[in-house]
Amino acid sequence: MLRELGAKNVQLPLSRKIWEINWGFVLLICATASIGFLMLYSAANGNLEPWASRQMMRFGVGLILMFVVALVDIRIWLNLAYPLYAVALILLGAVEVMGVIGMGARRWIDFGPFQLQPSEVMKIAIILALARYFHNIGLEDVRRIRWLIPPLLLVLAPVALVLRQPDLGTALLLAAGAGIVFFVAGVRLWKFAVVIGTAIPAGFFAFQFLHEYQKKRVLTFLNPENDPLGAGYHILQSKIALGSGGVFGKGLLQGTQSHLNYLPEMRTDFIFSMLAEEFGMVGGLLLFALYILLIAYGYAIAYRSRNHFGKLLAIGMTGIFFLYIFINVAMVMGMVPVVGVPLPLISYGGTAMLTLLIGFGLIMSVYIHRDIDIPGKR
Repeated sequence: MLRELGAKNVQLPLSRKIWEINWGFVLLICATASIGFLMLYSAANGNLEPWASRQMMRFGVGLILMFVVALVDIRIWLNLAYPLYAVALILLGAVEVMGVIGMGARRWIDFGPFQLQPSEVMKIAIILALARYFHNIGLEDVRRIRWLIPPLLLVLAPVALVLRQPDLGTALLLAAGAGIVFFVAGVRLWKFAVVIGTAIPAGFFAFQFLHEYQKKRVLTFLNPENDPLGAGYHILQSKIALGSGGVFGKGLLQGTQSHLNYLPEMRTDFIFSMLAEEFGMVGGLLLFALYILLIAYGYAIAYRSRNHFGKLLAIGMTGIFFLYIFINVAMVMGMVPVVGVPLPLISYGGTAMLTLLIGFGLIMSVYIHRDIDIPGKR
């Protein structure tokens, strides 16, 4: 309809926006989250308390937020991109002053009724800010180095603050998510090669400045059998759980590694290992199929967007979602060091669940307003 009108300032009525909601996308999100509820029920030995019930409540709140975000005009999100980034950056800075320490790191701010993890908020804000920046400059500008300095600073500032918490996994996730937006915006591959080529020797140099537990994680990743009862315990138990599930699994509540308490952090970081033990390779492939469909929806929505901001926003959010999945599954399989990245829609967690659903809401906002032409240099 909007393509026929060719209007740039058309305001869609609320009824039209509700009609345009991609309910197939919503159904996939709910189906994937339901698997998470089932696994948290199993993690509590067949009880909804304390994890599954709380996760359901958080998902319900997040679903409402997702619809609210989706119905907001995408041009409003364009205008709010920089202010939201500034708020997220201030919150990251506030962690240094008033952050709550948990598991050896200062990552949360206590607001009384709930605790907020600002680094999760930044994952959304940084994609919004980069999408706005690259929307407002031309393709020729993207290929000039001086135009890449501002977005690099947008990335480096939160990455530096997250590293101070310390949270190496989230810092890498922020950088990788930003890299996806840079690539889609048209930054040439040789510039990525230069950055990666510089980062590798810098990483070897920075290793000596890592915290002791971070060094142990890297060394354990290289050879977990060196310390099977200490630093290598998590990953070895995870591999046992993954392998013991076989093709069809042992059945719900029948996983020995999880229910005999051999598998650590089974409701958060290592929940996929518990799923694979109880439902086997078939259960893991079913979850992957749902994830692939969600990712396909995200990229299809980006492709259909008429405006460049919407394309960058949808691809950036979908890219962050993919990185969550890839890093968590690779971690529990021992392919990357343990970094504490949750499995999206499955792992127990409040801020991660809410920010993920807000990200999905932004993708749906791109879909609902896909035919709106936003002025830019593209």
